Amino acid sequence: MYDVAIIGAGPAGATLARLIGNSRKVLLIERRDLLEQKKKNTITKLCGGLIAPDAQYMLGKLGLGVPREILAGPQLFTVRTIDFPRNLERYYQRHYINIDREKFDAWLVSLVPSSVNIRCGWFLKSLERTGDSVRLKLTFNGKEYIEETKLLVGADGAFSSVRRMLAPKISLPKYLAIQEWFKVSENLPYFSVIFDPTITDFYAWTIPKEEFLLVGAALLPREKPREKFNLLKEKLNNYGFALKEPVKKGAALIIRPRSAAQIYLGEGNISLIGEAAGWISPTSAEGLSYAFRSALALAQSLQENPRDYLRAYYKRTGELKYNIMVKNLKAPFMYRPLLRRIVMGSGVTAMKISKVLNGA
Repeated sequence: MYDVAIIGAGPAGATLARLIGNSRKVLLIERRDLLEQKKKNTITKLCGGLIAPDAQYMLGKLGLGVPREILAGPQLFTVRTIDFPRNLERYYQRHYINIDREKFDAWLVSLVPSSVNIRCGWFLKSLERTGDSVRLKLTFNGKEYIEETKLLVGADGAFSSVRRMLAPKISLPKYLAIQEWFKVSENLPYFSVIFDPTITDFYAWTIPKEEFLLVGAALLPREKPREKFNLLKEKLNNYGFALKEPVKKGAALIIRPRSAAQIYLGEGNISLIGEAAGWISPTSAEGLSYAFRSALALAQSLQENPRDYLRAYYKRTGELKYNIMVKNLKAPFMYRPLLRRIVMGSGVTAMKISKVLNGA
């Protein structure tokens, strides 16, 4: 029997396994193959691959520095904000670390202690509480396996199997994120954020990534998302982006908590971290910093109060819930057209981009 079984080896799950792996018998389950880098993964995570300042802070707090081989060019220092309906454009200073997301996740898994049993390519089929333990039914290569654990942690993302099995009636607002990769001859060094209510009430984006441009949008699943995404590409082409046929496509569900009450951390001997719990920014869909913070909070709770760790985890994440609440209060200034027009029109905190000067 394991002390802790973690479902999901993304940033939240891998970080928790790294923090507790030397003091407990830990099982780490992951659908993707993050151990064999030479193999081409059949499952990839849809992500823009940017480490925002909040996540950079948490990497520093965890004593980590990003290896050079994980970086992807260009490194970004500017957000280009575009409001299509108002024909407004502003530039704001903000530093993002541009990375290869699959390599980043594999690197985090490589930091997990060798004592942790890591199983990649495995899936959780069902869970059942049996007295003081949790029985897991897992599948690998078409075969079923049974494991038991004293504590179970769901770190399996926005569409968490653990959350759906544990609390099927507790749901979060969901968006369908669609992203396509386009080969380009020249990339502008900006992370572009695009607002257009005819496409989505959230936002769309472009991210330069070496010789590619990533184009994505968070779309309402029931409002013809594919048509809306095609409309986005059409508007981007008219705006000066040269988008031809994509070389890669992807789609995934993402969540957008509207209140702190929608965050669910678990019950009994089952807990949730990262997006599985609902930890993600409701204004930007940034999830890395929340993954790190929730994993650290749970690890500290397990260490300091193992008999009542879940209560301690709830307490330690009170500040994170407050953070979600504050971001929801700020959201109207970004997503309500009139307020956004006032903010962008004022030019407050915006920067001017200097052009290359010709002549002496």
